[in-house]
Amino acid sequence: MPISPYVLLPRVPLGRNTPLGQDGPVPEGGGDTPPPVTGGSGLLAVPFGADLAPEVALPVPAAALLAHYEAKGEAGEIVEVPVADGETVGRVLLYGIGDGGAAALRRAGAAVARRGKGRDAIRIVLPEGPVAALVEGALLATYTFRIGEARSTPAVRVEFVGEGVAAEVARGETVASAVAFARDLANTPSSVKTPAWLADRAVEHVLDGGNGRTRARVRGEDELRAGGFGGILAVGRGSVSPPRLIELSYTPEGATRHVVLVGKGITYDTGGLSLKPTENMKFMKTDMAGGAAVIAVIGALARLNVPVRVTGLIAAAENAFSGTAQRPSDVITQYGGRTVEVLNTDAEGRLVMADALAYADAELDPDVVVDIATLTGAIGIALGKGLGAVFASDDALAAELSRAGESSGDRLWRMPLVEDYVPALESGVADLANIESGSTYGAGSITAALFLREFTGGRPWAHLDIAGVGRSTADEGVVSKGATGYGVRLLLEWLSDGTGHPV
Repeated sequence: MPISPYVLLPRVPLGRNTPLGQDGPVPEGGGDTPPPVTGGSGLLAVPFGADLAPEVALPVPAAALLAHYEAKGEAGEIVEVPVADGETVGRVLLYGIGDGGAAALRRAGAAVARRGKGRDAIRIVLPEGPVAALVEGALLATYTFRIGEARSTPAVRVEFVGEGVAAEVARGETVASAVAFARDLANTPSSVKTPAWLADRAVEHVLDGGNGRTRARVRGEDELRAGGFGGILAVGRGSVSPPRLIELSYTPEGATRHVVLVGKGITYDTGGLSLKPTENMKFMKTDMAGGAAVIAVIGALARLNVPVRVTGLIAAAENAFSGTAQRPSDVITQYGGRTVEVLNTDAEGRLVMADALAYADAELDPDVVVDIATLTGAIGIALGKGLGAVFASDDALAAELSRAGESSGDRLWRMPLVEDYVPALESGVADLANIESGSTYGAGSITAALFLREFTGGRPWAHLDIAGVGRSTADEGVVSKGATGYGVRLLLEWLSDGTGHPV
């Protein structure tokens, strides 16, 4: 499901006197320039840099033009040049790609695409080499979301021009489409997005294009009760929309590794009886961003031919307040029998995820488990809006995820699992408390991670806290205002290496 109606066009020679927006014959001796954007309000973007000469007829020599603007070819740097033929005027964007690495190409693609907004189309001539990141950046920067539309629609038509880059363009589009789908899910208002709705969208998405390698199972309220999923049931009991456990699986032929991804799927979070302030509640339709990332990743694995077996678990519930809602001081029994004293109903994400983690350990026998959640506001204070947090029981796993984050653009910073903080989760009436009690540490993100670790069975495990990076308040670079789709690129990069675990 592409997020943008992009077109990959071959390079064909155009005459130097052919105006932008018109087709024309190739005069004798014409250069190998890319075709212009069709339509009167299109843009053509051409790379420049140390080893890339602009491939379009310009009013003055390219070297003189770039020197005039003191252009250095840095990633995202753009020189806009008017070109004319008679009364026809068009514009060409000369864009820099920096060192040509993935981060630079992604930044360049986003910068060019944003300059095309408000026009009919933008045609981007691709540089040589691996360009999937540039394609990805350009498509993500065109993302928009409007209520009432079935899915996101691009802000501008994007066309790519290049030779021998079809596979790179296809990969960039697949990754960008997965991110956009995660954004769509998280941006959907919670008046629509019940746990049942989320489950339906997840099943549709992963079965579409799975080529027989994907499966889906959804547990409703009765099955959750029969199975002992006490955390999911406790969080969802205050809502008129019953909870769901969504299980998605991808099984490629010959897979030797099994990864379980667990996503928080709180479709709206009022805080429950531990009610959030209004300002904090405004953004809680995106509290299922971790679950959205898992759904999007599973849906993209077959298209990318990832060789790792992956199971996704999305614990979906609405944390509402009513006469049936759980209360502070209630004791619940998680999947597997561990009891938890609920001291704060606004620490609900860890309760639903604990069930999913315990189920994965007991029933799925994974080689490695990674969970992803908008879990704690404290992590946004610690790391801001530019870095997600990774807590891990395995040093090699943490390093591998961090490298995938740097490469994909979903950057991570490793946070500690401080053993001295474990006693803060002790309870006088249950096995654990869901928040720190009687502690002066004030390390809410760390104790939340320590709580989740209790349900992993000692397996290699990593926890991604994305509360700071899961949503944005501005349009900038590849990110649009609202849900960011953080984690999709990171997890696809990590899984695509063919191991699903560090080697």
